[in-house]
Amino acid sequence: MADLKVCKCPDGLTTLGLGSCIGVALRDPSAKVGGLLHFMLPDSTAIKNNACAEKFADTGIELLVKLMIAEGASKSRLEAKIAGGAQMFAFQNKEGLLRVGERNAEAARNKLKEMNIKLIAEDTGADYGRTVVFYPETGEYVIKSVGKPQKSI
Repeated sequence: MADLKVCKCPDGLTTLGLGSCIGVALRDPSAKVGGLLHFMLPDSTAIKNNACAEKFADTGIELLVKLMIAEGASKSRLEAKIAGGAQMFAFQNKEGLLRVGERNAEAARNKLKEMNIKLIAEDTGADYGRTVVFYPETGEYVIKSVGKPQKSI
C-alpha cells in the first residue's frame, strides 16, 4: 500500500492486495514508459501533516505523472487503467457504509479527468481483492483474484 513505481520496457510492474485500494496504471505508448500507483485513500486534504503522497489519489497520481515525465513520457500521450476499489467489509458509521473502495475509484477517475488523462479501462468494485501486473510495452493490465478467472484489461 502507498507504493509507486515507474519503469521502461521490457520491465513490468506489480502490486499485491488491492482491496479497497486502487491500482492506477499509466503509460505513454510511444515512449513505452509506465507507472503503477497503489493508493489507499481518496483525498490528501483530509489528513494533516501528511508526507506520503503515494497514500492518496490526488497527490499520488500527480507524483506518478511527474516521475513518468522525468523518464521520458509525455503527459499528452498518457493513458490510464484502474483496478481495485472493492467493498471488502461492511463497516458502518452514522452515514451508512464506509464506501472507501467506491470513493477511491471515484477519486481516481476525477483526478485523471482533471489532468486530462484518458481512462481507457477499469475493473473496480465488487467484494473481492485483486493483484495486478502491468506491462507498459503492451498496456496489458493483468488482474488476478482468488477464485476468479484471470483477466486482462
